[in-house]
Amino acid sequence: MRSLANNLTISRIVTIPILVALFYVPGDAVRWIACVLFSIAGITDYFDGHFARLSGEVSAFGRFLDPIADKLLVAAVILMLVAFQSISGLAVLPALIILMRELLVSGLREFLAELRVGVPVSRLAKWKTALQMVALGFLIVGDASPEAIPATLIGEIGLWVAAILTLVTGYDYLVTGLRHMNALETATRSQGDGAPARRAEPLG
Repeated sequence: MRSLANNLTISRIVTIPILVALFYVPGDAVRWIACVLFSIAGITDYFDGHFARLSGEVSAFGRFLDPIADKLLVAAVILMLVAFQSISGLAVLPALIILMRELLVSGLREFLAELRVGVPVSRLAKWKTALQMVALGFLIVGDASPEAIPATLIGEIGLWVAAILTLVTGYDYLVTGLRHMNALETATRSQGDGAPARRAEPLG
């Protein structure tokens, strides 16, 4: 729990209440501070895994906490942006899609964990996460950006693209989960009929 990778993961969770508090502080400078803080927290998502693999300190605690920290950070920022109307109108839809996908994947991970089946993060999902972080960063800045940079528009476009990638990756996770569910049901029926149970294959 005291490894550098785990400390970086924990730092993302510690950042959340600070980010939430900054939303209640007026001023353009505060928007930029919140954006920088959010960006640093997002960057740690890469470095905690990198350092864990580099030092050979990949732990059960880290594998458990890392995806939770990411989801808490993203969900908190999206909810605050909606509450302060930085995300409004149709732009709420991609935000809703992203949140629903996170709930879906969390449920699938919990179910598959009982089967001792891992859910690897695809390359497309990593791109989705990166784009999502960039879009939210622009939305945090919002009207505090220079006139030449339409931060809100850029953020909303990025959010829509991230939502589309979210649907694609979410569908892939769902298909994987359903495949293992079917394998479990088949094994259960076979066991009930007196045949040896088949163990679900791990994800490759």
